[in-house]
Amino acid sequence: MTYPRLWLIVPAAGIGKRMKSEVPKQYLTLSNRFILDITLSRLLDNADFSGCMVPLSPQDHWWPDTEAVNDDRIQTCTGGEERADSVLSALHALQEQADENDWVLVHDAARPCVHPDDLANLIDTLSGHPVGGLLAAPVADTLKQAADGQPPEVEGTVDRSRLWRALTPQMFRFGALTRALEACLDAGYGVTDESSAMEFSGNMPVLVEGRPDNIKVTVPSDLALAGFILSRL
Repeated sequence: MTYPRLWLIVPAAGIGKRMKSEVPKQYLTLSNRFILDITLSRLLDNADFSGCMVPLSPQDHWWPDTEAVNDDRIQTCTGGEERADSVLSALHALQEQADENDWVLVHDAARPCVHPDDLANLIDTLSGHPVGGLLAAPVADTLKQAADGQPPEVEGTVDRSRLWRALTPQMFRFGALTRALEACLDAGYGVTDESSAMEFSGNMPVLVEGRPDNIKVTVPSDLALAGFILSRL
C-alpha cells in the first residue's frame, strides 16, 4: 500500500431540478446504465483508490438498483441539503479510515465523461503539491456582462484570458479539505465547489487543464451530448 492513499467522494444527494425530471439526474440512464454507475466505474476502474464514499439523500430509493451497490469498494452515507454538506458528511464518515495527509478526490455524480488520461494527469501533477487542485478548462467563448433589465442588454465584454471553467475531480488533502469545509459552513460562506472552500481558507489550488468534454449533465439536452461523448471515448 502506498502513502498517501487516494479516496473518492461522489456526492449523489442532489435532486437535479433543472433536468425537469421526477428522477434525480444521477439516476437517469445512458445505454441502459445509471449515470451514477457510469461515473463511478470510470473513476474506480482507472485509479488506485483505497475506497469510495457516496453521500445519498435520505429519500433515495434508487440506490439499491444500481450496479454500484454490489461493489465492495463503495460505501454510502447520508448526504445534506447542499453539495458542501454532503462532501463534509462523506469526509466525516471516512475519518476512521483515512489519514490526515491522504488525498481525497471529489467528483460530480452527473459528470460521467471524465477521461482516464485526465484523471491520471491530475493525480500525477498534484501528488507532491502541498494544497492540491482541480481539473479545469480555459474559457473559449467570448463572455458578456449583462446589465439589469429584461431582456438584458450587454454592459461590457469580459476579458477571458485568465478565466477557467472548474471541472471535477477536485483533489485535496483529507484533513485540509475537512477543516476548510467546516470553516466555510461555520462562517456561512457559500461553497460551490471544494476549491472555493480551500480558497476561503487561504490555500490556493492548482488548475490542471482537462478536456472540455468532461461535461456535467445539468439540463435535458446534456443527456444526448453525454451519450455521444461516451460513445467516442
